[in-house]
Amino acid sequence: MRAVLFDAFGADPEVREVPAPEPPPGGAVIRVEATGLCRSDWHGWQGHDPDIRVLPHVPGHEFAGVVEAVDAGVTSWRPGDRVTVPFVCACGSCPACLAGDQQVCEHQTQPGFTRWGSFAEYVAVDHADVNLVRLPEEMAFTTAASLGCRFATSYRAVTAVGRVRPDEWVVVHGCGGVGLSAVMIAAAAGARVIAVDVSPGALELARRFGAVACVGAEAPEADVPARIRELTSGGAHVSIDALGSPGTCVASIESLRRRGRHVQIGLLPGLTPLPMGRVIGYELELLGSHGMAAHAYPAMLAAVADGALSPDALLTRSIGLEEAGAALASIGSVPGVTMILPSPR
Repeated sequence: MRAVLFDAFGADPEVREVPAPEPPPGGAVIRVEATGLCRSDWHGWQGHDPDIRVLPHVPGHEFAGVVEAVDAGVTSWRPGDRVTVPFVCACGSCPACLAGDQQVCEHQTQPGFTRWGSFAEYVAVDHADVNLVRLPEEMAFTTAASLGCRFATSYRAVTAVGRVRPDEWVVVHGCGGVGLSAVMIAAAAGARVIAVDVSPGALELARRFGAVACVGAEAPEADVPARIRELTSGGAHVSIDALGSPGTCVASIESLRRRGRHVQIGLLPGLTPLPMGRVIGYELELLGSHGMAAHAYPAMLAAVADGALSPDALLTRSIGLEEAGAALASIGSVPGVTMILPSPR
């Protein structure tokens, strides 16, 4: 198969011919029809993720396609099924999985991190009966691929972790794919959404997806919380760091009103000093959100099917495998979600 590989962290990725994967025990091989370019892929390429231990490596973790082959132990899937997969592939049997919390599985694997990923024509998936999600026939593969990491993560972060309610003020810091998804989902939930980003193009998309106000580059980072407290008459009920930087994390916490809820989605390399005095004095909740289990997808898929959510509107360009390396290196330069399409067979 053709795949995008890098031989060293930060080295130029390139397309090569490599052996196609075989189904792992209890797993499946998916023919990739579409795979998204995500900031988490950039972190992995830069060496920020300790799960990438062996090089060369194939990135990519949000994808959709067709089941190509399954292991003999798989009972619920067959070749030809249209599927997507959460970026956390759960084992299905640890205490977290048995409690329904597969997104924090104790023995999780992640395509693009713990094993070769989906910037390729084929990708292997562990524990297929636990992790594959059946797609509606009418859903495009590009739409389905956009659900696997950013949209599904934002859906759970907004609805289940952040517990966003109608008329609450919700601030989203960073309007890449995760942030724009969170804007759309929070607005659909009836919240009043403020988007924060340095890119005018990203903020224009945020307005289109339901943000009632935007804070951009005209506000220095240190002034963002004050501007948000002014717009919300005291601070947001929920504030989401969808980027993952010390500055956006602190700004998110300082944007909250008393007893507000901070949700951290963006990955934070290393240790981040936090304003814990404010957390204590305001009785703030600090919450992490890490993807969404396969069994939780039906509610999100139903919201997409009835038009309440439109993840396909987040897609702004499609590229081939040959362009993936340059796109990875320049991630964030194009607003919205970039989708990689393997070459026609």
